[in-house]
Amino acid sequence: MPLEALVFYLLAALTIGSALIVAGSHNLVYSAFALLGTFMGVAGLYALLAADFVAVIQVMLYIGGILVLILFAVMLTHRIADVEVSNRTVGRIPAALILGIVGTVMGVCIGAAEWVQHAEPVVEPTTSGIGEAFLGPYILPFELASVVLLVALIGAVVVSRKELRGPMVDG
Repeated sequence: MPLEALVFYLLAALTIGSALIVAGSHNLVYSAFALLGTFMGVAGLYALLAADFVAVIQVMLYIGGILVLILFAVMLTHRIADVEVSNRTVGRIPAALILGIVGTVMGVCIGAAEWVQHAEPVVEPTTSGIGEAFLGPYILPFELASVVLLVALIGAVVVSRKELRGPMVDG
């Protein structure tokens, strides 16, 4: 087995295993930490696909931003680990049935597909093409997205600030 195939299978196993822990764990803290393994596995798969920019953005945005925010929210919530869910078994049988059906259909499709194999692709950085696109034909949507994010940031500040009240008047 080639080394690249072995790395792919290890990353796929890490991603799927971590995702199963995220979905199946009864402890919210364990689920949040297992999400780290899922995000790292996906970033590794992007790197194997020679999508270097997307892999770095996966690490910086999802792990560095979103996952850290989730972990802070979980850790700062008072007694979040002590929460007992009363109906853990509700919906497990229909979910397992749907999972089996979807898995079977996917397996049949994978087995029936004719996989085209090409020679080794030329691996080159993708960041220059993305930068050229953002500063070329997609400059307007790029700038509109920045304005929307700025408006959302200002809205979050306005919503979260304390209201200033005038002096109390007796009367």
